[in-house]
Order: sequence, then structure tokens, then C-alpha cells
Amino acid sequence: MRNKAFISLLSLAFILAAYCFMSGKAGASQTVITLKYANFPPASTFPCVQMERWAREVEKRTGGKVKVKTFPGGTLLPAKNIFDGVASGLADIGNFAMSYQPGRFPVSEAIDLPLSFKNARSASMTLFDLIEKYKPKEFGNVKVITVFTCPPADIMTRMPVRSLKEMKGMELRTSGTGTEVIKRIGAIPIGMPQSETPEAIQKSIVKGNVSSMEILKDFNFASYLPYTTEANLFVVSFAVVMNKDKWNSLPEDVKKVIDGLSREHAEWTGAYVDNHVREALEWSKKKYNHQVIRLPEVDLKEIERLTRPMTDDYIKKVTSKGLPGAEIIKDIYFLKQKYEKKYK
Repeated sequence: MRNKAFISLLSLAFILAAYCFMSGKAGASQTVITLKYANFPPASTFPCVQMERWAREVEKRTGGKVKVKTFPGGTLLPAKNIFDGVASGLADIGNFAMSYQPGRFPVSEAIDLPLSFKNARSASMTLFDLIEKYKPKEFGNVKVITVFTCPPADIMTRMPVRSLKEMKGMELRTSGTGTEVIKRIGAIPIGMPQSETPEAIQKSIVKGNVSSMEILKDFNFASYLPYTTEANLFVVSFAVVMNKDKWNSLPEDVKKVIDGLSREHAEWTGAYVDNHVREALEWSKKKYNHQVIRLPEVDLKEIERLTRPMTDDYIKKVTSKGLPGAEIIKDIYFLKQKYEKKYK
């Protein structure tokens, strides 16, 4: 009788030990992977909205296996340090604008030339296909997660600007590729961050701002700048990249989710910010009676003539570095036409 009781206790102990062991293995297999994602604009702006959407989708599609901790507003890395910070492992993922470091991303920066894109969705998908085709060395030490652009830049001013002639000699805040564009069309470019622009406008240091129109609401620029002159000057390209060692350490099913989201998310971001521009304009008109002016066709053609040498210079510059500059531009025009037919 005692032997039977001893055997029963031993069996029970064995079952409990096996259960604990299996539970431990199950718990280990459900270890959450945490990824740190650095971004530089304020949380309310579209580059951070896309970041939060991407984070939610990855968490959902991996069944909670991956948790993405987001850092908007430069709280983990400042704008110009994000690419290097991700490459070195200070952040696992980062979103940055290529034009903030001119010359460093020669294939990508072709999208930022004054090519008169009509919307962010078309520009974003053109950029995506360009990176897919060329797989440029500029991203060789990171994993590209997705790419996208802002909407085309227009000119927001204190006084109405109805022609190129009225713009001549006007001090306008800009950045990146926009500096050369504004110079070539006859205005005076003043480089500064968006955060410093409201004070510069109030002090008449600048008479306007060159940027995409969602900032009328996101930064409340509609309260300072009652007019927009629509010109579709250029876009600003962005890339989301991951540290290569972190990428290599991820399980294959997680990699599959992230890769599967890449193109979808580029298109989603372009569509989101295009819609947001429309919302920002409606809000600005309703709250501040903001007015949009379209330049005459003759002036739009003149802008194209004045800025065309920038594309020629780009081709010469990147060709001298061993890149097929003319082919890159040809591809961009082909893709631009394709996507602008699709996304009107």
C-alpha cells in the first residue's frame, strides 16, 4: 500500500515537473521582441502618424510577438543623427529625410529634384520602385523598411503672390533641395527649421514658407500666413531603416511580416498625407479664411525652364560617381507618369 502511494506521488511530481518545463518553454517562445523607433518631427505630424500606424500593424500582424517603442520629436535621436544612430545601434529603427544630408543619398535625392509631382502618393510609389530597382549602396549598412515622400511644396506667404514677378527678391524660409529651387526662381532662400519659422515671420525676417500644405494645420501656419501660391515645386523624400544586426537577429516569421508591410505602408503614407493636406486646407479656410492662388501656366512653364538645369547637374554629378544618372531620371519620369495616372 505504501509502495503504491509512493509511486502515485512520484508520478504526480513527474507530471508537475513536466508541466512546469513545458510552461517554461512556452513562455520562452513567447518572449516579446522590443524595437526602439526614432523619429524627429512632432508627434502630430505625418511622419510620426505613419510611425505609429506601422508600429500597430507590426504588433498586430506578429500576434504581439513584436512591441515597437516609438520616440517622436527627436527624443531618442535628432534629425541629422538618425541614420548613423540606427546604423550604430543607438536605435533599432529610424525615420529620416535624405535631403537633410545632401550628396549622401545620390539615388534617393533624385526624387527631391523640382519634377512637379502632383501628390505624395505618386511620389512615394515612384521612390519605392526606384529603391527596389537600384538597391542603392547608400543604404548598404542598414535594412530599408519603407520609403515615402511629403506632398509637393508650395509657397505660403503673408501677402498674396500671384506671379513669379511678385515673388522676386522675397525672403522665403526653405530647406534642403528647396534652397536651390527658390534661388533659381528669383526669391531669396532662408534656411531654418520649421520650429523657428513663426517667430521669423512675425519679425519679418522671412515673408513666407516653402513647404507642403499640411503644415498650415499641423504647425498652425495658417494663423501667420493667409495665402498659398500653388506651384508643386518639389517633394522631400524619407526612409525608414533598421539596424542590420537587429534585422538579422529577428525570427523569419517577423521578417516576413515587416517585408510584407513595406510597399503597402509606403502607399498608405502617401494617401494619408494627401488626404491630410485636403483636411488642413479646409480647416485653414474655415478658421482663417486662407486663400490658395494658382500661378499662371506661363509662370509654371518658366519655373520648369529655370529649374531644369538642376536635373542636368544631378545627372552629371552622379554619373561622375559611377551611377547611371540619365537612366535614374528616365525611370523617375516613367514611374511618375504611371502613378499619376493611377492616383489622380
